[in-house]
Amino acid sequence: MSGATLISHGCRLNIAESEKIAAMLGGADDLVVVNSCAVTAEAVKTARQAIRRAKRDRPEARIVVTGCAAETEPETFRAMAEVSAIVPNTRKLDLSFYPSSQRKLGSHEAKAVPPSPEIPAFAGMTGTVANVPRPGHARTFLPVQNGCDHRCTFCIIPFGRGPSRSLPAGGVIEEIRAAVDQGTKEVVLTGVDLTAYGADLPGQPALGSLVARILKHVPELPRLRLSSLDPCEVDEALLDLIAYEPRLMPHVHLSLQAGDDMILKRMKRRHSRAQAVELVVRLKALRPEIAIGADLIAGFPTEDEAMFANTLALIDDCAIALAHIFPYSPRAGTPAARMPQVARNVVKARAARLREAAAGAKAAWLKEQVGQVTEVLVELDGTSGHAANFARVCLLSSPSGEGLGVGPIHERDAKYVGPTPTPPLKGRGFKANSIVPTRIVAVSGETLIGTPA
Repeated sequence: MSGATLISHGCRLNIAESEKIAAMLGGADDLVVVNSCAVTAEAVKTARQAIRRAKRDRPEARIVVTGCAAETEPETFRAMAEVSAIVPNTRKLDLSFYPSSQRKLGSHEAKAVPPSPEIPAFAGMTGTVANVPRPGHARTFLPVQNGCDHRCTFCIIPFGRGPSRSLPAGGVIEEIRAAVDQGTKEVVLTGVDLTAYGADLPGQPALGSLVARILKHVPELPRLRLSSLDPCEVDEALLDLIAYEPRLMPHVHLSLQAGDDMILKRMKRRHSRAQAVELVVRLKALRPEIAIGADLIAGFPTEDEAMFANTLALIDDCAIALAHIFPYSPRAGTPAARMPQVARNVVKARAARLREAAAGAKAAWLKEQVGQVTEVLVELDGTSGHAANFARVCLLSSPSGEGLGVGPIHERDAKYVGPTPTPPLKGRGFKANSIVPTRIVAVSGETLIGTPA
């Protein structure tokens, strides 16, 4: 072992924080840190399963639990004999809250963690640990915003993250420069409510202002990507950058949640269906190659078949190529949990229908990429990477088609291959963390196949 083991669940913000925790803990080989998610009841269940599995695999290790689930349901983890300590979510980047690597802890110490202090609304964020590239990935996830001031009726996350607070632009630029100095080619800006960036800072600079400053002051950064955006908070400066700045990747992920206006109102979302569609139309007009991702919830309380049909149709109406589908999960303490619930079998069936529609939309989108030339950031395995539009690409060193089971591949007769390549698809080695101009020649399942352009 060469340091603490990090098990990260949930959002990209958790991934970014896990990177920082790993760097902060250094050589603490005997620690396993589970950075949990609380977005659904299933996420909490997954955290418990991960804890038990980690203890079975490494009985000598001490299990530390942090993250949103540790904040919203601490008693769940205190009751687990496998857990040695719980670190409040707001203190996960504070080394003093973690057990020392030199001493053994009894399970009683999991019950002695100080409560998470209340965070002032204008506390801001501070960078405490130098950013490092994510292990196994060529991208660096950088949290620039945390917390949320909104109260969507289904969401428990504000209770686990506190109010919205932002990292000042100077600190963001400093961290990105450090990441670029370490070889990072792509930075992903993350946050709980990323488009709320700057509301708590002097002058209230919006996300578009931050992105412009990054691109201006770190010209050596080749690729900048954004995580989830609230459609009602996308500012004009950000739209201009999406349209005209090639270093800002043509890929957005929108927090849509539903496609029916009554359900959106009951969710306490701040956009309408028409506004979501209008935003996507505008994005596509500004940058036709842009890929649209979105979160959608199936079976929200009171949802009837007609309301669900509106959400189902949103996949086509918003050209959603990269959908994340969630069956509604009631979270204790949220207003939605007190609303009339949809039967669980109906919720699961609707989620399955959304996933089927999303899979079809993604397959069609992937087929459209065949014949295109794009720049692929090579992952650390040297054989795969992500295109600018975030499509996953397997890289072959030549258009021979070896390993695809389909013979030579040429652009003129590129074909859909899949869903499972036979024999298993293997790429050819490229320099990790390099950016390779790539011609897309085929599709295998959910992966594009590319050769050097």
